[in-house]
Amino acid sequence: MPTPHNIRMVSAVAAVPRLRLAFLLVPRFTLTAFAGFVDALRLAADDGDRSRQRLIRWDVLGAEPVLSSCGVAVVPTAPLAQPQAWDCVVVVGGLLHGGQRVPPAVGAFLKEAAALGRRLVGLCTGSFVLARAGLLQGHLACVSWFHREDFEAEFPGHHVVSNRMFVVDRERLTCAGGTSVVHLAAHLIEQALDRASATKALRIMIEDQPLPATALQPEEVLTERSTDPLVRKAMLMLEQRLHEPLPVENLCVQLGLGRRQLERRFQRDVGLSPAGYRLRLRLERARWLLVNSDLEVATVSLECGFQDAAHFARAVRLAFGHSPRQLRAEGRAA
Repeated sequence: MPTPHNIRMVSAVAAVPRLRLAFLLVPRFTLTAFAGFVDALRLAADDGDRSRQRLIRWDVLGAEPVLSSCGVAVVPTAPLAQPQAWDCVVVVGGLLHGGQRVPPAVGAFLKEAAALGRRLVGLCTGSFVLARAGLLQGHLACVSWFHREDFEAEFPGHHVVSNRMFVVDRERLTCAGGTSVVHLAAHLIEQALDRASATKALRIMIEDQPLPATALQPEEVLTERSTDPLVRKAMLMLEQRLHEPLPVENLCVQLGLGRRQLERRFQRDVGLSPAGYRLRLRLERARWLLVNSDLEVATVSLECGFQDAAHFARAVRLAFGHSPRQLRAEGRAA
């Protein structure tokens, strides 16, 4: 005689899933990226928030629990096998420091899935895992502005952007991580089911309508508020290359407009010139590094784009009323 548990299991799989996903969690993966993505799937897979895997099915593949970067472990629900059973394989990355220790079997599984034409998804630094497996060659990848330099240094021949929420390039889908994962999940939900299902999932998660891949990544917390899309793009470019000289003229060439026009739009939108905004960014970044890191003052100066230590000290004193060392001491005491 069937038990209530068995009855629930039968009803959960009664509908034929229209999207099947396998999750591969990298050791010290980002829990937010995994939870946000899978929760959007959960809300779209069934009526209301009943959480049955009816229209969408997923499993976490592996043999043992995987520890996330915040210390919470996730237990796999299926073995690392049969890549043909899935429509998408989702790699959830995490901390880069100390190296991503990905078991060789994971790389082999990803290559087999790619050979079968399965879509490969990189969440957060999952793009690094895909690139190391040689699976992003010839594809455009999306990473967070925070990790772009690391990606470019490790994979100099790859094409990468960090001014979008996510990128879909044929059978490769990558995103910056954070809350952008729910919009990438919504993209997959809309393709497999419909837009109403994607919208429903995001609404329950207190998100707005699904954002397109071309939506800009949110600016760094130090960024001024902006309403002009072109100014926001320029601000993001300045943030990404904060340690570089990057003359304003070069910025204008990349944006396709004249210097006076850019300066007028900057002034109207945020009340600063591009150069003034960059200086403010550099000083705020310097203050954060002085208080929150053990980097030498000279290293902080270079990291923030100041080529001359004396100039750096004068700029810090003018902005904050203290020398860099005093600023560090007072910030840590507070």
